Amino acid sequence: MSTLASPRPAVPDAVGRPRRITDWRPEDPGFWETTGAPIARRNLYVSIFAEHVGFSVWSLWSVMVLFLGPEYGIDPAGKFLLTAVPAALGAVLRLPYTLAVARFGGRNWTIVSALLLLVPAVPMAVLIEPGVSYSTLMVLACLTGVGGGNFASSMANINLFFPDRLKGRALGLNAGGGNLGVPAVQLVGLAVLAATGAAYPRLVPAVYLPLIVAAALASARWLDNVPGARNEPGALRAAARDPHTWVMSLLYLGTFGSFIGFGFAFGQVLQLQFHDRFPTPVDAAWLTFLGPLVGSLIRPLGGQLADRLGGARVTFWNFVAMAAGATVVLYAARERSFPLYLVGFLALFVFSGIGNGSTYKMIPAIFRARAVAETERTGDRAAAERRGRRLSGALIGIAGAVGASGGVLVNVAFRQSFLSSGTADAAYLTFIGWYALCVVVTWVVFLRPGPRRIPGV
Repeated sequence: MSTLASPRPAVPDAVGRPRRITDWRPEDPGFWETTGAPIARRNLYVSIFAEHVGFSVWSLWSVMVLFLGPEYGIDPAGKFLLTAVPAALGAVLRLPYTLAVARFGGRNWTIVSALLLLVPAVPMAVLIEPGVSYSTLMVLACLTGVGGGNFASSMANINLFFPDRLKGRALGLNAGGGNLGVPAVQLVGLAVLAATGAAYPRLVPAVYLPLIVAAALASARWLDNVPGARNEPGALRAAARDPHTWVMSLLYLGTFGSFIGFGFAFGQVLQLQFHDRFPTPVDAAWLTFLGPLVGSLIRPLGGQLADRLGGARVTFWNFVAMAAGATVVLYAARERSFPLYLVGFLALFVFSGIGNGSTYKMIPAIFRARAVAETERTGDRAAAERRGRRLSGALIGIAGAVGASGGVLVNVAFRQSFLSSGTADAAYLTFIGWYALCVVVTWVVFLRPGPRRIPGV
């Protein structure tokens, strides 16, 4: 969605830094080796840290609901809503956050987006205690959604720094480091629960206050604005008219939507399904972080497998495995077999992580194949590749926003299932059906032999 135009003259730096990028040519081998690579790596490391903190704030309520005991007067259905609303706002913010990088500059927007994390964190550290109203908790939960937008702007920014041949690895590291914010905040919650019990939930957001400030200061000191970055006019509109945008959004909804939705809901579901084994929040918190941790760490493997075997093939078999994992979880829940239940749920996290990597790899592959076909028709390779990059970036922005909404759908599915039957069986059946749909769509659109099949995806 954001591309590089011709370099523009430098303007004075607001904090008087000793350096400022005035020329950026990552595809030039000489420039990259002598100047570009160190700058890009520095920006990547700081971006990972800032995005990690953003993901942690976005995921705060996956931990906070474990502190909300009987004295808060909130039933399980109410708790699932508290974990759904951050995902909703995070999904809505992903598109404008993506556009903000080119509009305001990557460094400038990272500073602003980091400081915006204080908007939910400060009042949470002050207000959350028995007697606080449910409507106040809903507002605070919704505000943590600002952390969900940080992923989109961080990815759009880092995409500008690296040459095409290195973008996959750089974006994979950036995404994986951000996703690790989910298990990290759950480990912080576990530490607070183990040290103080459930009486002091405000300590969890309080831990992140200095980290948020550190992310903003590190961004101001070590990040750069890439000169010439601009939003491609009409790219979003063109991508929205392309059927593959919505196919890939559906697939990413199944992978990232599962990851973030299960990450938010796992602790609650454990306590509800196996209350005799997990009577206190501390008991559940010991396991809550495991799923998001393995899902985050495994994400780069999905991209590597897609490079070797093809993104569509990996995605197809990955959804088969996710359907099998959800079936194991359903069977284990009905049989009250906790070891089997845990294995099935961890498998869901693992395959959601692999699917995140493989679906992301499919998007540029689609447009590379189209560029080859367009070049054969028109003979203008540069124009075909430029159009492919333009639509690929826009598709990633749209798919990212749709995928994040899966966090809402997963939590709403669990809420409705427990409300209607007292179990999560209906939710698991819904997930199995969704993964089966993704299997069929992947086969029909990308793998079925025929003249309309896109080669190399």
